[in-house]
Amino acid sequence: MEKLDTYCKNTWCPGCGNFGILEAVKQAVASLVKGGVSKENFVLTAGIGCHAKTIDYLNLNSFYSLHGRPVATASGIKIGNPELQVIAFSGDGDSYDEGICHLIHAAKRNSDITVIIHDNRNFALTTGQFTATSPKGFPGRSTPKGNPEEPFNPLELMLAAGASFIARGYTGKIEHLKNLIIEGVKHRGFSFIEVLQPCVSFFDNYQFYNKTVYELKTHNFSSRKEALNKIKEWDYLNGDSKIPIGIFYKIRKPTYEEEVLKGLNPSKIKKEFPLKETLERFV
Repeated sequence: MEKLDTYCKNTWCPGCGNFGILEAVKQAVASLVKGGVSKENFVLTAGIGCHAKTIDYLNLNSFYSLHGRPVATASGIKIGNPELQVIAFSGDGDSYDEGICHLIHAAKRNSDITVIIHDNRNFALTTGQFTATSPKGFPGRSTPKGNPEEPFNPLELMLAAGASFIARGYTGKIEHLKNLIIEGVKHRGFSFIEVLQPCVSFFDNYQFYNKTVYELKTHNFSSRKEALNKIKEWDYLNGDSKIPIGIFYKIRKPTYEEEVLKGLNPSKIKKEFPLKETLERFV
């Protein structure tokens, strides 16, 4: 396997679901590198939260962004050099609360990046406040008497926003998650992968997921109607429903970079390239 470890000491809680995501990413990157993708062409971004430590433990180009901004940062990197393979790591609090506008608009414009959401359904780094996917009644640090709000379904939101690749994985199924990440990176367009990531300290739902998660069989990936039906199988308001994981939706449509750059790579523009000619390529 491609050497991807770093010298950083891992500080996640023992049993944290992030370990499964880290291993799946390592295996996915190693497979992609073996298949011909340059290791130097990978760039990772992260926000603020337990998820962000992922880039500390991977020997790849990376950039820490502000809270809720890893998707915006990834989009900027991609349009600066469309030849890069850009992966944004984010948490549910990071992108579903702090940076939801960036997530929606990146999906809308079909930015050619891969977004991996570590969804532990709480603000874990700050010790358990509720997020947009915490279940109603969740007794977090900010809601000791129970979360009064109903959660939303992120996959349904991404389908409505225009994402061209939508998937869900689970940290308890590393091989399955690895394959989702490989497919997401290979996809030309906005790839959204939500990962069910139990937080053993503040919301340990391993038993719940082990009982309810099942892998999707092959279906018509290009059908919005079929994708929506599959996505809504997990009723976030009904804790006893089954939870499908896998690819829900996948279509090919022009990416934002294709529409805007039209074959130009800004990172390769020579300094002496006339500014007027450069600007004309964008209008």
